[in-house]
Amino acid sequence: MAVEHSPATPAGDRSRIHDIGYRGYDGPRLGRAYARRSLYSQSLRGAYGLGRSVKSKVLPMLLFAVMCVPAAIMVAVAVATKAHELPVAYTRYAIIMQAVISLYVASQAPQAVSRDLRFKTVPLYFSRPIETADYVRAKFAALASALFVLTATPLLVMYVGALLSKMGFAHQTEKFAQGLVSVALLSLFFAGIGLVIAAVTPRRGFGIAAVIAVMTISYGAVSTLQAIAFAQDSTGAIPWIGLFSPVTLIDGVQSAFLGGSSAFPGGTGPSGGEGAVYVVAVLGLIAACYGLLNRRYQKVGL
Repeated sequence: MAVEHSPATPAGDRSRIHDIGYRGYDGPRLGRAYARRSLYSQSLRGAYGLGRSVKSKVLPMLLFAVMCVPAAIMVAVAVATKAHELPVAYTRYAIIMQAVISLYVASQAPQAVSRDLRFKTVPLYFSRPIETADYVRAKFAALASALFVLTATPLLVMYVGALLSKMGFAHQTEKFAQGLVSVALLSLFFAGIGLVIAAVTPRRGFGIAAVIAVMTISYGAVSTLQAIAFAQDSTGAIPWIGLFSPVTLIDGVQSAFLGGSSAFPGGTGPSGGEGAVYVVAVLGLIAACYGLLNRRYQKVGL
């Protein structure tokens, strides 16, 4: 309602009431938890282009297919030849396909956060019953979940194929579980790295280039240094060098504790003590990424 006083009317009739349609909201108020779940769901769907244009679906769906096709081929070969073991271990698959995973992170991490920064929509999120921690938690969980779908689906295809080939149920289940733990850790780690880098710039192209650079350059540099150390018979240095790349960190954790074979030169994976350092480093970096994201979004709307 609005009240208007008109000077052209007599003194006793100078007020008019206009109904302009405003009314109070008396429906349910769902609160922060609902807003957080909605943001998580929207971000997870967006990581595969769902609910967006056809153009947005092409790259994530293509990368998903590229991840799954080799696993399906291995299963087909194993079934046809009646093999007693899969040609690639569950814990090795993500390491072999790390270039595809890195490209997915590089393409989807900026999509998750850079667009909100560029178009200044983050303050709109915070105008609702949602706080900085809710936004960060939802985005982090969504990208990690999308990565887990990307990396765990091929393992599921391999597991089902192994059972169809009548390989040992207990053995395959144990190895499959180890593979799931490995890719879950990888998903959290890579999601944290990708989001921290992408949250620095509102430019999606810069974010993509930065994530690719961090993933590929670090892996190339570490692999080169490990090869040099192996050639010089400094095998004791190889596991420690592996601490400086996201891919080799995951490789070291799974080779030390998840029954995986190491991709380090000469198969020189970390020992139990060195593996514990790898676990602490990965978990510490995941926590650091989460903390940095929270700090970044404390001032993002200012």
